[in-house]
Amino acid sequence: MSKVSLEGQVAVVTGAARGVGELLARKLSARGAKVALVGLEPDVLKQVAERLHGESAHWYADVTDHEAMARVAAEVQEHFGRVDIVVANAGVATGGPFAASDPESWRRVIEVNLIGSAVTGRVFLPALSVSRGYLLQIASLAAITPAPMMTAYCASKSGVEAYAHSLRAEVGHQGVRVGVAYLSWTDTDMVRGADQDDVMRELRQRLPWPSNKTYPLGPAVDRIVDGIERRAAHVYGQWWLRGMQGVRGYLPGVIGAVGQREVRRFADRLAGMRIGLVGAGGAADEQHRTTSVTHRH
Repeated sequence: MSKVSLEGQVAVVTGAARGVGELLARKLSARGAKVALVGLEPDVLKQVAERLHGESAHWYADVTDHEAMARVAAEVQEHFGRVDIVVANAGVATGGPFAASDPESWRRVIEVNLIGSAVTGRVFLPALSVSRGYLLQIASLAAITPAPMMTAYCASKSGVEAYAHSLRAEVGHQGVRVGVAYLSWTDTDMVRGADQDDVMRELRQRLPWPSNKTYPLGPAVDRIVDGIERRAAHVYGQWWLRGMQGVRGYLPGVIGAVGQREVRRFADRLAGMRIGLVGAGGAADEQHRTTSVTHRH
């Protein structure tokens, strides 16, 4: 598919304070896009915005809050005059056995990763239908294959993949394209946060190659930018993920058998695993929710 120049295009990136979102905002800006940053860390977002090449602005909002996001969508359109690209990137993660998981953290992963993505799509679709724009949903290898100790994350990423594929068929006749981006373990605060738990780190190291490696952020984000320029239906942050699509039907059976053996190996260490959201982004989300509860009272 031919590439669309990003010069002068208005791109919205959620979860833009760090990791994939932050580097993506920088690379889109370097290609001439005007960037609207959305996230939960206003001070960090302001610093990111100040480092961008061209025009940008930032908004503090919880992607799961429909009213807040509707306000952001209206203000972004008022500020820039249009919206051409929306990247639903905001996400959180938790790990560990489901039976011992913190119910609030487990639910929050679903809320941010799935509901938050749907809210993002809902509030920006009217503007994208005017511009005949592009919505890119950030998914994961976790959408393609199940994994023990990652029930919430796999469920949420499988969910957003299905939502985005369904949506593509609904809005295509309006000229709106919808893409899904898949990333394996990529060097972000979220992955580093998960690796702080010894069991999660060792389990991951025992995965078959090439899914047992952590991949550098830069090349993965370059592939996402390329996918945005092509308005691609599928974007793969690591080259080998494309090949996983052809075998995904076999993976639940394989993971069910092999994963059971691996979990048994770690059984006596599972009780000490940390519960709650991982990484700096997870900490920011927990702080936001604590502050919101305090303000309500």
